[in-house]
Amino acid sequence: MRKRSLIAVTAAFAAGALSLTACGSRDAGSADDSSGGSTVVTIGFDAPLTGDLSALGIGMKNSVDLAVNQANENKEVPGVTFKVVALDDQAQPSSGQQNATKLVADKNVLGVVGPLNSSVAQSMQKVFDTAQVSEVSVNTNPALTQGDKWDTGEKVRPFKTYFRTATTDAIQGPYAAEYLYNTAKKKKVFVVDDKKTYGAGLAATFSAHFKKLGGTVVGNDHVNPDAKDFSAVATKIKNSGADVVYYGGEYPAAGPLSAQVKKAGAAIPLIGGDAIYSDEYLKLTGPRGEGDLATSVGAPVESLPSAKKFIADYKAAGYKEAYGAYGGFSYDSAWAIIQAVKAVAKDGKLPSDARAKVTEALQKVSFDGVMGKVSFDEYGDATNKQLTVYKVKSGAWKAETTGTFTG
Repeated sequence: MRKRSLIAVTAAFAAGALSLTACGSRDAGSADDSSGGSTVVTIGFDAPLTGDLSALGIGMKNSVDLAVNQANENKEVPGVTFKVVALDDQAQPSSGQQNATKLVADKNVLGVVGPLNSSVAQSMQKVFDTAQVSEVSVNTNPALTQGDKWDTGEKVRPFKTYFRTATTDAIQGPYAAEYLYNTAKKKKVFVVDDKKTYGAGLAATFSAHFKKLGGTVVGNDHVNPDAKDFSAVATKIKNSGADVVYYGGEYPAAGPLSAQVKKAGAAIPLIGGDAIYSDEYLKLTGPRGEGDLATSVGAPVESLPSAKKFIADYKAAGYKEAYGAYGGFSYDSAWAIIQAVKAVAKDGKLPSDARAKVTEALQKVSFDGVMGKVSFDEYGDATNKQLTVYKVKSGAWKAETTGTFTG
């Protein structure tokens, strides 16, 4: 994304906004003329492209860009040309909501990939649903697809336009708890979260299952994710007698917290969810991150036969940034939208209610993607429930085990 500047992205959006039509613009005149023009369908994209989480967001954007380029090169949908409009939410819900409003105003937008953050997703869902624009995300908070009472068994899908290709924290938290208690033999945990939708939700599902297994939560605390000094909570952790720290949040705070816990004299590992599984975390912890752990959705990309072509194509495309933890999922999200458009487009033409039809088609999408089988259940959740535990060894993330949580 760095080589495609944010100025260029903004210009691309402005150009799209000038050519609004009912459902897709005509490139180079009508599809019936001799120029061979096609129907243009825009796939929106939203994630943090600047700020602390930009390493993840840019890898996602590049992966969507790759999917769209390949769809166009291979004429995946005859008579349809895809383009991407990418917007930066800076991991802020208010920015995400503004971006959602911009995207739905462009009638060429039939689907959106993103956002990264669950808290941002909460601010966008109603905007997209009201406009009947499908959103295929990689975030993991269960309430986004199953409602606020999901943990009581009262699952209700809030928005039929919301889908995701990654599994949820209803599985990720307990999966981490089982690994720590049964495999790593950790019995006393200090739980910290950043009070955000993703972090607090993940910490809650982890804590509940860890206690159910027989483990003890010896302390709880919260941190400001924008802070850098966590010495006070690090001292609490040291004095608690915990043999592991669980952090619900993202790598910009998790890295310094881990380093400061060790500096305080507690030689114990920190474990978190998929939002700390990043090379940026390793830079923030330095040598003190050795032995730390993270769970992440899916199996290791490099180990999947289904991902070999994606990895090779991503490298060949010349992107400077790594695809990261969510690159494969983002590619699959974009491809799901492309397949839904393919299902509703006839001879390069779209129905007048294309947005609604794309949503209906997404619910039925099924294909072999980068991360494995891509399809959605009745809540819009991914049917692929795989998770992996990673451990920092010799300054790099190494996969420990891959499996699924069965309850």
